[in-house]
Amino acid sequence: MIEKQFKNLDEQLEIFKHKGLVIHDDDFVKGVLLRENYFFINGYRHLFFRSNVEKMFIEGTTFEEIYSLFLFDRTLRNIFFKYLLVIENNLKSIMSYQLSKKYGYREKDYLKQKNFNQDPERQRQVNDLLKKMKRQIRVNVSQHTATEHYATNYGYIPLWILVKVLSFGIVSEMFSILKKEDQKEICKIYGIEVENFTTYLPMLANYRNLCAHEDILYENKTQKTINDTIYHQLLNIKKVDDTYIYGKNDLFALLIIIKQMIQKEEFKNMTIEIERAIQSLNYNIKSIKIDSVLDRMGFPLNWKELAKTEGGQDNEEE
Repeated sequence: MIEKQFKNLDEQLEIFKHKGLVIHDDDFVKGVLLRENYFFINGYRHLFFRSNVEKMFIEGTTFEEIYSLFLFDRTLRNIFFKYLLVIENNLKSIMSYQLSKKYGYREKDYLKQKNFNQDPERQRQVNDLLKKMKRQIRVNVSQHTATEHYATNYGYIPLWILVKVLSFGIVSEMFSILKKEDQKEICKIYGIEVENFTTYLPMLANYRNLCAHEDILYENKTQKTINDTIYHQLLNIKKVDDTYIYGKNDLFALLIIIKQMIQKEEFKNMTIEIERAIQSLNYNIKSIKIDSVLDRMGFPLNWKELAKTEGGQDNEEE
């Protein structure tokens, strides 16, 4: 296996120039590469290649264009991350309320194994997750202000406090092992079918972590796909081989999920923020069209209509 050798800033710059990238200011580019990391900046080059085989830049492509796409993706991450945190907080609040109301507010009550899915094939998962949650109580009892307050003054930590220190991933897994009737009660609040909700949560958790760790967002594709929704139909998204080409396992699919899980006004504001980011990028790129970026995101050209649609149900009608 050939090892990747360290390249200094001048060598990194020469690689770009060799591939046909226009560099107007060497010092500016080297400053960006030093701050942002050549590897990450280079991850945005693909849309600007003549072809995936040739791997040379389209004639006239500038470093500023690649950097603009990089900054656009950072802006997108910040927008999506903000609303994913809203969803995370809402979900934790709703789940803790519903479960505390039914099973009690002391951990010795709500963390009983009998409160969860009793299918034999799920017992290992149930027991493992309960151990994780109890471990979080032990770890955070003296490190988190709220948990310490309840443990010291009341001798227990209610679920609505515990969820604050649980990751989105653990809360997502917790939903998956709830009893069917409890899942239905929670999903009823959102107006989403349990099957879809169970698919949505791990996808949301994965995207939340992606945004938090500054990975490339705009062209990310997930292994899981969401079911067809009424929104795919209302936006007249094109189908190939009876499958929608957008909104299944791309960033637009995430946007469809978010629409169903936040308030209407919040989603309207999110749409405005995304539109501004796209307009800014469109102003800064010349060698490719903004449509190419939207296509890579999985966004149909009429994506803004999603904010105006009113889906009466989360599944597309047969």
